[in-house]
Amino acid sequence: MPKSRGLGTDFDSWLGRLFRKGPFTALIVLVRIAEPRVEPLRSTFVHVVGDEIDWGDIVLMLRSAGVNWDGAAFFPTRDDDGGLVPDATARSRLRELEAALREDRLVLNKGAFFDPWGRNLEVQEAR
Repeated sequence: MPKSRGLGTDFDSWLGRLFRKGPFTALIVLVRIAEPRVEPLRSTFVHVVGDEIDWGDIVLMLRSAGVNWDGAAFFPTRDDDGGLVPDATARSRLRELEAALREDRLVLNKGAFFDPWGRNLEVQEAR
């Protein structure tokens, strides 16, 4: 039985919309926000094979990273057939994403970026 989604966070809405197209692999980057800086902390990937999870489940999973984070960016990726990517491909794409983030933190806006409460975030250019 699917679990109830009582929270109704921006993340939950995003996941529901994205999963309608089927399973996918999500590249995840955790960041610390200390304005005006956004600092990548940890990254990983997960295979999303159902939409029964909600933001609370994700927060529990991200606790295992062992860092205090202020934002989590999710970058969905699929194989050529529209499904999960192999682990080796996910690791390679994650390394490419990490390199792109070292060059430009605005890359976070190309993913789905959320605060610790599952609300949408956006990185702004420093002025």
